[in-house]
Amino acid sequence: MQKNKMKLIFSALILFSSMLNAGSVGSLLFHGNCITCHAEHTSISAPSITTVKDNYLRAFAKKEEFVAYMSEWVQHPNAETSIMLEDIKKYELMPELGFDRSTLEIITAYIYETDFSKEHEGHID
Repeated sequence: MQKNKMKLIFSALILFSSMLNAGSVGSLLFHGNCITCHAEHTSISAPSITTVKDNYLRAFAKKEEFVAYMSEWVQHPNAETSIMLEDIKKYELMPELGFDRSTLEIITAYIYETDFSKEHEGHID
């Protein structure tokens, strides 16, 4: 019985900690994965994340819509549902990466919330 209580408390602490550090988790996931192709300001093998964010903000100003659409699209990239067809022509269609939806929602929320023109956690020049 005591063991189950400890597990429950430990799980609650982990959940609470992850909620407090959601930006940190998003930063870690973004800079550990996405930055490989989507540099913050430079378009080399894919459009920069500032270009991607600007396009998505024009189409989806509300955070919930931004996160929902981008997460769905990245989970299952499709030229027919893309809002960036010119970039697909230039860089080709993004490959399916195999991330689960909740991970993509954390990453896209981080993208939505981060001002890449200013210093931020995980910033890489």
